[in-house]
Amino acid sequence: MPARTQPTARQVRLGGELRKLREAAGLSSGDAAGLLGVAPAQMSQMEAGNVGISAERVRRLASHYACPDGELVDALADMAADRTRGWWAEYRGILPPGFLDLAELEHHARYLWEIGTTHVPGLLQTEDYARAVFSYRVPELPESELGPRVEHRMRRKVVIQREAAVEYEAVVHESVLRTRVADRRVARAQLDELLRQSEHPHVTVRVIPFDADGFAGASAALLYAGGPVPGLDTVRRDAPYGAVFLDAASQLLAMRTLFRKVESAALTATLSQDYMHRLAKEL
Repeated sequence: MPARTQPTARQVRLGGELRKLREAAGLSSGDAAGLLGVAPAQMSQMEAGNVGISAERVRRLASHYACPDGELVDALADMAADRTRGWWAEYRGILPPGFLDLAELEHHARYLWEIGTTHVPGLLQTEDYARAVFSYRVPELPESELGPRVEHRMRRKVVIQREAAVEYEAVVHESVLRTRVADRRVARAQLDELLRQSEHPHVTVRVIPFDADGFAGASAALLYAGGPVPGLDTVRRDAPYGAVFLDAASQLLAMRTLFRKVESAALTATLSQDYMHRLAKEL
């Protein structure tokens, strides 16, 4: 297979998981290359996600590595065989790769948990709200770049709107709901959208009110995407110079714990709807 000029986060993840299995088996990349009859350099490229690998080769490596987790092996083989060209591919060369990686992550997720402490989560934003958020960037974006970002964010909603919608739970702090990223009209429309989305059986929106006890998670914003098996879960967090994807077992455990801590401070789904209705009336 030819080398990729820019592997996706999903392709890099597959290669990284194969490397973890090899290292757990105590084998070198040269040993693994010999098992497949390829050059060591090609094996290193496979583990970096720069070169594709077939499902059959994934299973062969896992067998030689004596991996005891059959469900994980099946999931990795499925990743290797996946040739999905999703709608996000239309934005390749138009938007930064992170936008495409996020859409692909959400597309394949079994469930999504999100914490919003600075903005309304992207999957729940209105077009006007998203435009206001992207417009605040410094340096400012020209319309040729701003427009595709807003459009991409709106198209991401397909994962909670499609027939086989993903189970999605968002926990949002009251400060996010009260902050006017644009004006009163946009804020009111955004609250209406949150209420509308929260009526869907697969979408849960919970609010942390200002007077909630035990909340010290103002910096806890994250997106937790459940994988086909727990070991393939992924967390996306914003960083000063762009988003980062976390997938180490210790990181996943920490982020699951963080989500539960934040969630424990939130109102129930029903009380959250009542709370948002009251906030909407204030606007």
